[in-house]
Amino acid sequence: MKRIHVILLIFATMAASCRKDAIKNLDSKEGIVYVTDHDSSVNFSNYLSFRIADSVSVIRDGQLVSRENNSYENGLITSFAQALTQRGFHLETNPAVKPDIGINITKLVTNQTGVVSYYDYWGGYNSYWDPYYWGYSGYDYYFPYAIGTYTFQEAALSIDMLDLKNPDTGGNKLHSIWTGLVYGSGIFNSNNTSDLVQNLFSQSPYLQH
Repeated sequence: MKRIHVILLIFATMAASCRKDAIKNLDSKEGIVYVTDHDSSVNFSNYLSFRIADSVSVIRDGQLVSRENNSYENGLITSFAQALTQRGFHLETNPAVKPDIGINITKLVTNQTGVVSYYDYWGGYNSYWDPYYWGYSGYDYYFPYAIGTYTFQEAALSIDMLDLKNPDTGGNKLHSIWTGLVYGSGIFNSNNTSDLVQNLFSQSPYLQH
């Protein structure tokens, strides 16, 4: 894998008076990151047929926990198959025939827990927020404690193309020739599946038979 392209769809103006809420008014699509990577030595026109796994794997904290095939997963699989078909590839539906490309889709979920120092993190929070809302205009305030804990969840979507035409039979390995990674808010929304796929393909013009 040699070539990496990144599109960061974040459009926000950072103002001193509201720097804690710089992305507050972004819609879900504006906070999504798309990353694609491929083997630049591969000529995709040499590949014709493909097959996509009929379910989406869910990996949580490094462990496979399930395989899902609900409306979101179906929409994602269908959108990806349509995008490849539009670029000249053939969806192989006969299970007795081995396709040239195998495609896996994976939902990656990671839970993170940590500790934060309020003094270090907020650093002057009270210098630009005035609690006038509660009837105390001009008052200052402070945190009587210094440490807090937090927990958050990171989620990403990974789509991998595997070379089934040229398997490494000696090492029992399949070569990954293309990977698409999507992360950000709204990526698991059923209404966004078509946009997710189109944005990945828009920065992968070499995916053409």
